[in-house]
Amino acid sequence: MNGETADRPRLTAKGARTRARIVEEAAGLIHQHGVAGTTLEDVKVAAAVSGSQLYHYFPDKNDLVQAVIDYQADTIVKHQRQALTGANGVEAWRNMVITAARQTQAEGGCPLGSLGGQLAENDPEARALIAAGFDQWTAAISDGLEILHADGKLPPGIDPDDLATTLLATLQGATLLAQVQRSSQPFETAVNTLLALAIQA
Repeated sequence: MNGETADRPRLTAKGARTRARIVEEAAGLIHQHGVAGTTLEDVKVAAAVSGSQLYHYFPDKNDLVQAVIDYQADTIVKHQRQALTGANGVEAWRNMVITAARQTQAEGGCPLGSLGGQLAENDPEARALIAAGFDQWTAAISDGLEILHADGKLPPGIDPDDLATTLLATLQGATLLAQVQRSSQPFETAVNTLLALAIQA
């Protein structure tokens, strides 16, 4: 995903690094405190930039939030693809998502899903960006499942795209349970059970 508009001036290498630092710091603050609980002043301090620098890259908070949505989606999809295209495929993916749940106990919720919960009903443009991020996430999982499908490791009649959607929906629900219970156990149970039912040895 790319939230850059075609008419936005091209950044210098230094400018691109500064912008990326602002977005990364904003993403961390928003994941911890929420969109409403994060101010541009908070971001300015965390990214160690001046007000003029911040407004040069992001004229208002909406622009910054949209960049954060793209950042979270791109980061998630990159990690998903790296795991799923590795030697162990879905097993590596399973280990990755469960390890993350154990380390954080889903504190803050899903970096992308939590944004949906905050913005989907009041910000149509943000909702569309989040939906596009979920579409790319689903596609990344589906690509990994296609390999299993080609190897005959999915039950007859199971479509990789449908299973990818089911896995992502399971991740989102399981993340919410882990978040409110402060335990990775419901997350691990959901992921392990679904994979055991859907994938043949």
